[in-house]
Amino acid sequence: MTPNHFTKITQRGLSIVGQVVLIIIALATIFAVFQEITHIWEAKALTVGDLLLMFLYLEVMSMLGHYLGSGNLPVRYPLYIGIIALARFLVLEIKELDAFRMWALSGSILLIALAILIVRYGHVKFPYTDHSD
Repeated sequence: MTPNHFTKITQRGLSIVGQVVLIIIALATIFAVFQEITHIWEAKALTVGDLLLMFLYLEVMSMLGHYLGSGNLPVRYPLYIGIIALARFLVLEIKELDAFRMWALSGSILLIALAILIVRYGHVKFPYTDHSD
């Protein structure tokens, strides 16, 4: 099926909107990093929660950079972000968590890590092929 004129215009419009949203996400992430650095500077203290939040921001920027560079988004990046977010929550809320919730969070992190291993194995064992023969 060959794309018609309307389809081409729609694809181009969605591409432009997508690029604008990516720029907004990048700017918001950079702003959040500066806010966090300012918070650390004013508090004159650095906590594990602050470091994990900075790693979250780093993963978001890394994901954006990879997408803008290659045009595709590996599923691993959101999984990494999920692990870091869960670890940060676990570290910050450890005093208020009961044993079941702690095990549930730890199990969630383990399941996401296993998903990353499965995805990585799939990429090595079954690599993408270019069908432009």
